[in-house]
Amino acid sequence: MKINGNEIRPGMVIEYQDTLWAAVKAVAVKPGKGPAYNQVELKNLIDGRKLNNRFGSDERVERAHIESRDFQYLYKEGARLVFMDGETYEQIELDEDFVGERAAFLQDGMTVVVEMHAERPIGIQLPQHVVLEIVEADAVVKGQTQSSSYKPAIMDNGLRVMVPPFITVGEKIIVDTNEITYVRRAD
Repeated sequence: MKINGNEIRPGMVIEYQDTLWAAVKAVAVKPGKGPAYNQVELKNLIDGRKLNNRFGSDERVERAHIESRDFQYLYKEGARLVFMDGETYEQIELDEDFVGERAAFLQDGMTVVVEMHAERPIGIQLPQHVVLEIVEADAVVKGQTQSSSYKPAIMDNGLRVMVPPFITVGEKIIVDTNEITYVRRAD
């Protein structure tokens, strides 16, 4: 679907210069001289490059159709992660680099959302929070205040996170997968 350049809004995915771009920011500019335009900051969905571009109201761009599908994480095979479509039972393999450091949060049977364009994966969304167990934590230093001091702890997936001093080895905590930070104790 073609749209005018002044209709681009943050969050939209467009096809521009033969690749996919996500609009990060869009500001309508009306200069004293000349026609109005839309100043858009774009992020390349394939390689992560950023681009600032002006789109006039007479310029037409293709709005990309992005399909979000639920996939279930099955297992890791070398540097490849295997997922299964929940509806068709079709399996896909993604490079571990595609998911990045958040791949450590993947657990057997976890449901993730894979964003597809023309049957090709372009993005992945993990659940916002996961429950992990602490396997190693420093001892509490006597005299530390409980409100502002945090100590390093290692979780069962090997990642390190800063936790409050009352958290001990063996406890389960909830971790934010985007920020890789402690949220709270698990119930």
